[in-house]
This record gives sequence, C-alpha cells and structure tokens, in this order.
Amino acid sequence: MAVKGMFVTAGIRIGIALAISLFVAPVFAQSLPAPNNFLDKDVTFKTDVNLVLLDVSVRNKKGGFVSGLEKNNFRVFEDNKPQTVTQFSNADIPVTVGLVIDSSGSMRQKRPEVITAALVFIQASNPQDETFVVNFNDDAKFGLPPSIPFSDNIAQLRAALWMGDPDGRTSLYDAIVTALGRLEEGHRGRKALIVVSDGGDNHSQHTFAETLQQVEESRSTIYTVGTFDENDPDRNPRVLRRLSGVSGGVTYLPKTLTEVPDVCRQIARDIRTRYTIGYVPPNPGQPGKRRIRVEVSAPDYGKLIPHTRSLYVVPGDSKSEK
Repeated sequence: MAVKGMFVTAGIRIGIALAISLFVAPVFAQSLPAPNNFLDKDVTFKTDVNLVLLDVSVRNKKGGFVSGLEKNNFRVFEDNKPQTVTQFSNADIPVTVGLVIDSSGSMRQKRPEVITAALVFIQASNPQDETFVVNFNDDAKFGLPPSIPFSDNIAQLRAALWMGDPDGRTSLYDAIVTALGRLEEGHRGRKALIVVSDGGDNHSQHTFAETLQQVEESRSTIYTVGTFDENDPDRNPRVLRRLSGVSGGVTYLPKTLTEVPDVCRQIARDIRTRYTIGYVPPNPGQPGKRRIRVEVSAPDYGKLIPHTRSLYVVPGDSKSEK
C-alpha cells in the first residue's frame, strides 16, 4: 500500500472488506435523508442515474476496527480519478448473508467445530440480518427448506447447517455461484458470503474464471476461511485470497480449528462496523471494469488502513481477468 500525505491507500493487494452495490445501484427518486443515516430507511429507486455504494472497513495499525469517522475523512478514486462522495452512512445496517459450508468427505472430522463457528457468527451478527446456508460437496444444496429462502431463526439455521452427511468431493465454485444467485434475491442492500472450506475445487461445473467474473459483477463481499490440512493435495489458499480480495473481503487461514469461532466472530464485527459511501460514477452505463481506491485520513487516530473492494464490473462485453 502506498501512503500519500496523511491518506493511506487501499489497493488491489490489501486484504480488503468492501461491498459494492452493482448493477450499478440507482440513486434515490425521493428526497434523501441526512447523509449519516440515509440507508436506515426504506427508499425508492429510479434507473436513469446510477449510484455506486461502497461498504468500507477501517482498521488502525494494530488491526482494531475504527468507528466514529465522518464523510470528510474519506476520499474515493475510480480509475485513479477522484470522485465526489454524495452519500455516507456509519450505521450498523442489516445485511443479506450466505454461509457457504464445505460438506465434502474430508470435512467429516471438522464438521462439529465448523458448525459451532458458523453459529457463533450468526449470534454475533445483526439480529435483523437475513441468512441462508449453502452446503456443498459433489454439488451445492440450500440448507433451508424451499419455502424459507432466508431466516433469522437460530434453530432453523442450525438445522440447515447440519443438513446431510459430509461425503464426496468439493464443488467450491458451483457453491459460490449458487450463493451469489440467492444473494441477489435478498432484501438487504448489503450482501456478504462466508465461505468455509478445507480444500480447493475438484468437482465444479463452473471454472474459476467464470466464478471470478460473477464475483466481480456482484455486489457481495466474500470472506473465506481455509481449514486446511498441511498435506491436503487440494488445498488452494491462493483461490480463497483471490475471491475475497477482489470482492472486498478477507481470507483467514487459522492454524487450528479452535481458532475458527473467533475468526467468525471477527467477521461478524467487520460486517457490522463498515462505512457505506456512495458516489455517482463517470460513464455509469458503459460496460467495463472499474478500479477503485479509497483513502482515509483522521489525524487523531494515527495511521488508518481502509479495506476496500479493488474493482467492480459493469456487465457487458468486458472479460474478467484471468
């Protein structure tokens, strides 16, 4: 990361935590509430002008989350050009969140600890979040019944996490594509996936390139947790880092299963303490890939590190980077 004056830059290589409202999200047709809580109320959208919404996490040099910042502490750049921040919120806003859990045969011994960690995440999250579960092995399956696409009921979600037996191979990419589709059906403006797996992919119909393109075109933040065995031939932390990095999330590689609950608790806190920043992009309807950089400055807080999505894609003829 580069430091420019008192601003700390978050670029592509940083472990990042930013969600972006893509399609790109339209501006509001009604009068906007005050900037610091504009997302706390229902709003009406129109489609003639576009608005990019970024969810940004900020940490200090010790790794602690930083709250209490204001709109003027942030600067946003798209393709290295400064953008005017028109909307800002620092509220704990409910999200649509998917728990994407590896249920392949190699997870059999790890499953109780992983499910416990997932429940820790749910309990540490905003109680108004709407949550779903995707379990994956040879294929990807929703854990909740078809009539219940999302739930905030801990008993329903516990049952969804325990659905089926750990068996078969690992269809990681198919599971992520499936979960991204369900996220878009959610009612919350902010979207996140928590992916827990002990290996790479050895059975998906979708390729990594196809999956990455869908991640770039989505408005979700992906957090990945690798529960790898040292001698696992399918382990691929690079894939987990790429998926989380481009989407604005963070990859965690705990050394032991006992660390996974604390990791999930930290992810829940990260989601709940993000800032939401909005700006009208240049050439909003033009297809292509847009690079994003966020800078934050607050002298009283010392060095601050913004964790942000590195890019977004306006769907069209553009191709995802391999």
